[in-house]
Amino acid sequence: MTQAPTRAFAALLWRDVFVTGRELVAFLAQVILQPLFLLFVFGKVLGDLGYTQGNFEQVLLPGVIAFTAFLTALQNVAFPLVIDFSYTKEIEDRLMAPLPTSMVAVEKIVFATLRALVAAVLMFPLGYWVLGEVSITWSAVPAVAMFLLLGSLVGAAVGLTLGTLVTASKINLVFAIVLTPLLFTGSTQFPWAALDDLRWFQVICAVNPLTYVSEGMRAEMLPSLEHIPVWVSAVALLGFLAVFLAVGVRGFLRRAID
Repeated sequence: MTQAPTRAFAALLWRDVFVTGRELVAFLAQVILQPLFLLFVFGKVLGDLGYTQGNFEQVLLPGVIAFTAFLTALQNVAFPLVIDFSYTKEIEDRLMAPLPTSMVAVEKIVFATLRALVAAVLMFPLGYWVLGEVSITWSAVPAVAMFLLLGSLVGAAVGLTLGTLVTASKINLVFAIVLTPLLFTGSTQFPWAALDDLRWFQVICAVNPLTYVSEGMRAEMLPSLEHIPVWVSAVALLGFLAVFLAVGVRGFLRRAID
């Protein structure tokens, strides 16, 4: 980008960040409550009642953090886009900015990624508060950060795809259909390798991009557990990112021209 488009991109991004700062409490409530209760009920309550065994809460934590990053990014692209294209038409103001139309879509992804990373990072102290322990070493931090970034980018790209392909009248139905399978087939509550005796379900989980975020996080935080090789998870996420980014940007350009 030349200087003018770069400044326009930065201005759009700063505007979104500024609005988030003004709505900080609402943002935190939106991104923290669901994963916090998942940790509390499945990791703490069921453990204290004796319904889970061993270090299940530590197996659960990386998956919940991965889910937080992925879902936060997805929602923060999909819902605003559907509203902008359908009701408020706010997207028209952004399209008038002096930068390529595709970069408006990229700005949406970057902003959603930033919000997702903030939400995911907050889950570490909250996990320690709920569970009393977080299994992570300083040497694992760079790889964990990489998977959180990749997971957030993929989630945002999926959100861009949904936000440009789904109409406002159907977005609630689509999310109801997408959200539950996304959570329960994303290996957030269990290691993917442990599904060897449920091969059909293991295959289903393998086509969910969230699985590779969860497995990448779990490989770094609990390396003693059997997991998908780190490089496989990273390559899979890069592949999902390329596909959903291409489809999402194409859908965005089509909606913008319409």
